[in-house]
Amino acid sequence: MFRLEFEPMTLGKPVRIGRGDAPRVAEFLGSQEWPFHGGGPAEEVAAGYFAPGVQAFWVFAGPDAAPAGLIKLFDLADGTPMFDLRIGAAHRGAGLGSEALRWLTGYLFTELPEVRRIEGTTRQDNLAMRRTFRACGYVKEAHYRQAWPGPGGASYDAVGYAILRSDWESGTVTLPAWADE
Repeated sequence: MFRLEFEPMTLGKPVRIGRGDAPRVAEFLGSQEWPFHGGGPAEEVAAGYFAPGVQAFWVFAGPDAAPAGLIKLFDLADGTPMFDLRIGAAHRGAGLGSEALRWLTGYLFTELPEVRRIEGTTRQDNLAMRRTFRACGYVKEAHYRQAWPGPGGASYDAVGYAILRSDWESGTVTLPAWADE
């Protein structure tokens, strides 16, 4: 397997794929389907990658490759950041999601010492991402019934996962106390 490369996005700095990432993010998002992500026009979704308090990264699957994915880190100031991880259709099923999740987990815990835990949410039927969460030490902590709006007015269940800094540092997995009522 190849080693992924992660490159910060900026609005003005030259990056591997050109200047001004916002249009390129919109192009990347609009060029393929994202069956398990909320939506809106690609330009609106792309704008969120450059909002205050957000850090975003391109994911590359080789030194001369086109972007393979996107990472958006947000809620960075409250000690429990969240993320949006998107792997392009041509790269899904090859293990990039697990490698990217491990990288972003290490990045957040290493670069932001105040972060206690990291949270992520996915649709219940996104079985690949749910396996990825578990493989990377994340624990299911929540199940939100009919909480994820879908196309045509459909509602899907959402599932929340998290990893604690203490578990990441020790390489263990601590389960929630589900029988506490």
